[in-house]
Amino acid sequence: MDDWIDYYDSTHTIYASKLHRDLHFQVIARDIIGYITSPDAVVLDYACGEALSAAKVADACGKLYLAEPAPGVRGRLIARFAPNTKIRVRSLDDLRKMEETSIDLVVMNSVAQYMTAAELDSAFAVVRRLLKPSGRLVLGDILRPEVGMGKDVLALLKFAGRHGFLKDAVYGLASTALSDYRQLRSRVGLQRYGEDEMIAKLAAAGFSASRTHVNIGHNPWRMTFVARHALEIGRR
Repeated sequence: MDDWIDYYDSTHTIYASKLHRDLHFQVIARDIIGYITSPDAVVLDYACGEALSAAKVADACGKLYLAEPAPGVRGRLIARFAPNTKIRVRSLDDLRKMEETSIDLVVMNSVAQYMTAAELDSAFAVVRRLLKPSGRLVLGDILRPEVGMGKDVLALLKFAGRHGFLKDAVYGLASTALSDYRQLRSRVGLQRYGEDEMIAKLAAAGFSASRTHVNIGHNPWRMTFVARHALEIGRR
């Protein structure tokens, strides 16, 4: 994951335009809010990135923790949300020191593809320790083995067409093909999981999980899962 952390901590060009970037985070915030069931809920966004619309999520819950591994991004989060008393910024290492069973909802969106299988297992262990017995883990934007980059391109173009930045998206795709992102993706690769494979991986980590009908974000060819403590499921 270190190579990807360094990339996202740099001045990268993953977004086609400012509008694309802003809409990306607005859609994710909207979808996260859909999983918040109480205005008092404590929410953790694991490896949140820039989280530009986090204030909207914070408005919908009691407290929002933004956990981010990239130090430069984390510094910007602290500066951006310092006035918001509902938002706290943490490193991933900080999560290991947080109180057990203190979180109602953990969201890991568009994270698993950048982690090795062992790193993801370690993250699941941390999350399981933090979640309340009734808490939920929402694991979003999981890449499927049988779905190639062409579907990612199509999803972006459809999203751009709906929101008025199609020209920028086409230009951005051309730029990405020659960018550090494409080179890094080719060199390091991205992790992909089948539906049954991810459910089994979550089960091995102590969760009972199922795939949702709709993915977080704009890409319908990727998957989102909702997981709970397996023991909690068993008591119901």
